[in-house]
Amino acid sequence: MIKSQLTISFLAAACLTISACGTTESTAPNPDYETYISPGDIFKHLTFKDIHGQPIDLANAPGKKLVIFFATWCSDSQRMFNALNASPLVTDHNLTIVAIGREETSESLAQFAVDYNVSFPLITDEQRNVYSQYANKGVPRLILLDENNRVVNTLIGETENIIEQVKWN
Repeated sequence: MIKSQLTISFLAAACLTISACGTTESTAPNPDYETYISPGDIFKHLTFKDIHGQPIDLANAPGKKLVIFFATWCSDSQRMFNALNASPLVTDHNLTIVAIGREETSESLAQFAVDYNVSFPLITDEQRNVYSQYANKGVPRLILLDENNRVVNTLIGETENIIEQVKWN
């Protein structure tokens, strides 16, 4: 009986994880995913504190910005971070990258930074206060900003080559 309950619990948790993350391999975004910001809009959140209490000021950061919404448990987010680390974006001095952990704590993000060799600021969004102003569901989400903090593009990172799609022109 206990083994059966454990099996059912495990399967239910796995299904919820897969559906919440959005692990489909389709290149078309899920039609249920809504994005509340469009190219040309000004990104509203320009100041943050990272998981170490350090201020992050996108308003005065030179160059382009890449804002990533993600979840540490999401396989698509994990794949995207691996691809990002293998790309030249992480060493581009004309690019500021910040990653916002949806429903994540400082502790979970600190462990994720170690596990995925994250070299840029991680920001908690435990109650989805920031995320919910830009989207209804789906991670990872990438928002590309120009030098003036205007949205250039938004991407939903459910495909294996999402980092290759990060382009400002």
